[in-house]
Amino acid sequence: MRGQRYHLPEKSSKRRLARPVGVLAVAAAALWWVRARPFRIAVEGESMTPTLWPGDFLVAVARRNPRGGSLVVVEHPDRAGVEMIKRVAGVPGDRVDGRPLPPGRYWVLGDHPGRSTDSRTFGPVDRSAILGVLTLRYWPLSRFGVPG
Repeated sequence: MRGQRYHLPEKSSKRRLARPVGVLAVAAAALWWVRARPFRIAVEGESMTPTLWPGDFLVAVARRNPRGGSLVVVEHPDRAGVEMIKRVAGVPGDRVDGRPLPPGRYWVLGDHPGRSTDSRTFGPVDRSAILGVLTLRYWPLSRFGVPG
């Protein structure tokens, strides 16, 4: 027994690196969640067919600037609390009916004109009425992916 040396196993450098990387990944995900404020939305009407159908469930991100062609969740300008999904057809500076859209105003349309209440009815919407940009359809699984 005397004279024998016992060697303790050295700690793996991979294990030492894994903990900080894991903490950073969790912190980055939490920061994204707080800034992006994702929320879910369910399609109820037919104004966006054939792109979206009643029963589709989607994720929208609040902190994203809408671009032309984006699918967005919009609060109805005349009915507080009523949310609609529409496509951005005009951004500030675009010409609609011969007139440019003013800063902070968007022209939104449904993909099914005969079943849609949109900017053709209530005019351009303010940026503050755009609650989020759709990023993912998660239900039904057969149509999983980026909408639109």
